Amino acid sequence: VKNSKIVALDEATSAVDTLTEAEIQKALQRLGSGRTMFVIAHRLSIIVRAHKILVVREGKIIESGTHDELLAKGEEYSKLWTQQTLTKEAGIA
Repeated sequence: VKNSKIVALDEATSAVDTLTEAEIQKALQRLGSGRTMFVIAHRLSIIVRAHKILVVREGKIIESGTHDELLAKGEEYSKLWTQQTLTKEAGIA
């Protein structure tokens, strides 16, 4: 990866297993230090530690905040998080 101040990742973990995803998350934490990172993800687990999360639907930002703030609001992000967490716990994912 080039030593850029801005890094964009589009679905970086969409086709990997859970263990590989965890390794990618660790690498992103190291890579992200001192950089602005834009991460596009359907797997919410990859963005939990983000400073700011934007929830986009039909090209419009419908929610923004940290993981904890968005969970507390109980809106779209919270519903998606619950759905993904339950699916993962059930072994469906």
